[in-house]
Amino acid sequence: MEIIDGAGAYTAASGEPVHWVEHLRVPDLSVGTYSIPAGGTDTQTPHTEDEIYVVTSGRAVIETPGGAAPVAPGSVIFVPALEEHRFTNVTEDLALLVIFGPAEESRAT
Repeated sequence: MEIIDGAGAYTAASGEPVHWVEHLRVPDLSVGTYSIPAGGTDTQTPHTEDEIYVVTSGRAVIETPGGAAPVAPGSVIFVPALEEHRFTNVTEDLALLVIFGPAEESRAT
């Protein structure tokens, strides 16, 4: 067992548009926190692994080729590997607990 302190807590980006911190990595999954300030721009590109986002604070819209949906604390979002996705219209500092399966970039070539 491991308690992951700070997972899902908003962290301000120091001079960057977003902030990412990985908290845990094992071969089958990784866990981290992705933070986007209010008014910020999500700069991510599609990942080679499946992802689950859990919104722990803030409000925004997630956009994918299949559509857009508002997200707020408690929202849980599944994004399959390689799907384009982006958080837009970030109206409150957004903190996302992110779970990759398998671990982030483990399928990257």
